[in-house]
Amino acid sequence: MHSIWAVAANTIKQALRMKIAAAFIILLMVLLPVMSVLMTGDGTLKGRLQSFVSYGLSLTSFLLCLLTIIISIYSVTTDIEQRQIYTVITKPIRRSHFLLGKLLGVILLDVGLLVLFAGIIYAITICIPVFLGKVLGVILLGEASLVLFGAIIYAITIHVRFLWKALGVTFLSLALLGMVSFLVYKIAIYTPDLTLITESELAEANNEFFTARAGLTPGKVDVGQEVEETYEKLKKTGQIEVFFPGLSARDIRAQLTVQEKLRKRAVPVGRRLVWKFDNVKPTDPNGSLFIRFKYEVSVNPPDMKVYGQWLVGDLRPILYGTKIETPIFRSDRIDGDLVRTFHEIEVPAQVVAKDHYLGVVFINVPLNDTVVIFPLEDGLEVLYKADTFTGNYIRAVLLILFRLIFLASLGILASTFLSFPVAMLLCLVLFVIASFSVFFVGTFDYLSLGVGTLYSYSFKWIIRLLPQFDTYNPNKFLVPGRFIGWFLVGKAAGFMVCIKAFLLFVLALVIFSFREIAKIVV
Repeated sequence: MHSIWAVAANTIKQALRMKIAAAFIILLMVLLPVMSVLMTGDGTLKGRLQSFVSYGLSLTSFLLCLLTIIISIYSVTTDIEQRQIYTVITKPIRRSHFLLGKLLGVILLDVGLLVLFAGIIYAITICIPVFLGKVLGVILLGEASLVLFGAIIYAITIHVRFLWKALGVTFLSLALLGMVSFLVYKIAIYTPDLTLITESELAEANNEFFTARAGLTPGKVDVGQEVEETYEKLKKTGQIEVFFPGLSARDIRAQLTVQEKLRKRAVPVGRRLVWKFDNVKPTDPNGSLFIRFKYEVSVNPPDMKVYGQWLVGDLRPILYGTKIETPIFRSDRIDGDLVRTFHEIEVPAQVVAKDHYLGVVFINVPLNDTVVIFPLEDGLEVLYKADTFTGNYIRAVLLILFRLIFLASLGILASTFLSFPVAMLLCLVLFVIASFSVFFVGTFDYLSLGVGTLYSYSFKWIIRLLPQFDTYNPNKFLVPGRFIGWFLVGKAAGFMVCIKAFLLFVLALVIFSFREIAKIVV
């Protein structure tokens, strides 16, 4: 065990001496504070926060992924090419301990850097609504300039040995410090004054960003019987070729299924649509939950707005005549809501019944004069606070860490049988594929039959073997304030770390155990 820790410590020291590692660290230290000022989003407080967290975490994750690939490959290939490994494996240390120490060193370095930069992003995110106004830009950019100046001085004292070079770099650092100070002054002048933030913007940020909301969507409706009846009717009347020319029976049934489901989500004028939800468990019974909806219409209204009435609560007393035990919330949308746009209604959590039942009713008032349709995918959703922003943020950082662990194992594997350039190319290609796996899968599904068959037996399996980084992208949860459950975190850990990263490392051990490190020439 001592030999593993010794190799891990040496790997960390070797990585910190790399100039590219120092460049990545300085780049993040400078860019993250600057981005908090420059990223304004849609101009609101919520938009500013969403933009900063989205771009900040994306940049941090991307650079740490690249750094992980570089260090994991460089630490092994360099020891072999420069023959430094001879001084290690000649000691009582196994090859498996050598690779395990390399992997452990890269992971520990990733953990330290991820905690550092994730903490910076979190601190800035929390401070944006607190430290309002232009002072924020001055403080953060001033910090960036000090970090830049300190990094240059560190580079001078460590790497520059000649006095004239030290003086030249010192003057260059002073010039850069002056330039950054000028940038601080300019941005302090032109930065929008955040003190004009209204109470409604603060409430919007707290309700839709500084939270972790779980979502419940309406259950799937079984329309199989209706679809079969419609299909048989069209078949008997000979209208299949008229309405669905050239389509197979499977495709016709699929289109009829979508049409039947949309028909059940359509609300004619003067009618109502009822949704029932079970297992609604808000963390704070005195807090709020939100009804998120989006309208589609059969005929566009003149003002592109829909007027409606909403009832939320335990609707069983109204529907079935039972005793009323909880209040029923009513919302008359007299100002109208734009079609094809998401809207939210804040509802007190007290309307949820004791058995966690919640009913939602929409009434299409006669003022609309059009059929209102709720889309199948995102037409209606009940959102309630399931955890805090801090807890959700920690789980988001864990998702990034699992990605780094997988890439570290991939880099170690590639370095056991490939040279540094080839291993880098292989890992970068696989990293891109894993980052856009959903896009690649969707693209190849629409290819022609011949290419699609080739894809099914070759490229498709490569994508299946790689973890889908875009599926576990933390930004798609943090930015809209969606809850990241421990089940999702455990699933990501199981697939990325316990299965795929472990198998990659075992394969690396097998390959490295049979690799010939040195030859004896007589």
